[in-house]
Amino acid sequence: MAIPRVLVLRAPGTNCDQETAFAFERAGGRAEVVHVNRLLDDPQIPCDFQVLCIPGGFSFGDDVAAGKILANLIRHHLGAVLAEFKAAGKLILGICNGFQVLIKSGLLLDDGNLGPPATLMWNDSGKYEDRWVRLLAEPEKCVFLRGIDGLELPVAHAEGKFVARDPAALARLQDQQQLCLRYAGSENGSPLSYPDNPNGSQADVAGVCDPSGRVFGMMPHPERHIDPTHHPQWTRRPPAESGDGLQIFRNAIAYFQ
Repeated sequence: MAIPRVLVLRAPGTNCDQETAFAFERAGGRAEVVHVNRLLDDPQIPCDFQVLCIPGGFSFGDDVAAGKILANLIRHHLGAVLAEFKAAGKLILGICNGFQVLIKSGLLLDDGNLGPPATLMWNDSGKYEDRWVRLLAEPEKCVFLRGIDGLELPVAHAEGKFVARDPAALARLQDQQQLCLRYAGSENGSPLSYPDNPNGSQADVAGVCDPSGRVFGMMPHPERHIDPTHHPQWTRRPPAESGDGLQIFRNAIAYFQ
């Protein structure tokens, strides 16, 4: 069986592309980092891949708003080809800045003329948050979260607060099992307080999938915990084969095998 191919899309300011490509390679895929300008020149490039990933970083310096410029390029110049990519049953993953791009481009959530039913805003702390967080997964729908209950991953963002357009939109996303990754605390209970919820996201949301479960955006960085030694307390933890984040990439590759 052919090895699934992964297109890791980068833009000026992206800084997690190589780590993300490496994670997909470790998971058994074949990854290629592609600059967005190549897609603008040849929009059919994604047709040769099974997975599209928009990694973290600061695309276009986060000028205007985090992920907004890359999102507009996708919406106005690559929307049709990526809609075909989705319709073909392929997978799309957005990590941190990539999550912001998926939200603002409409690739992840879209209510037609009303636009996305949710967005990502400035953290309640008013500053860049770089810390490890605990996460709870609801894997029933999302392909990337299959077999995962909990994770510990780092976050690194200034605009990661998930906010729905209105209570009805939030309830609809919840009912459709699209709010599939949430921040967790040392004790059960919601809503969480800072820093367990590092940005003030409504319903403690850390990741969202589309209705099909094949498009997934998340604020934490799974590519930064693919080896047990990546965890700051790895010498105090039980031995493990891999870091928590690697299973997300393995699930994407396994989907096509």
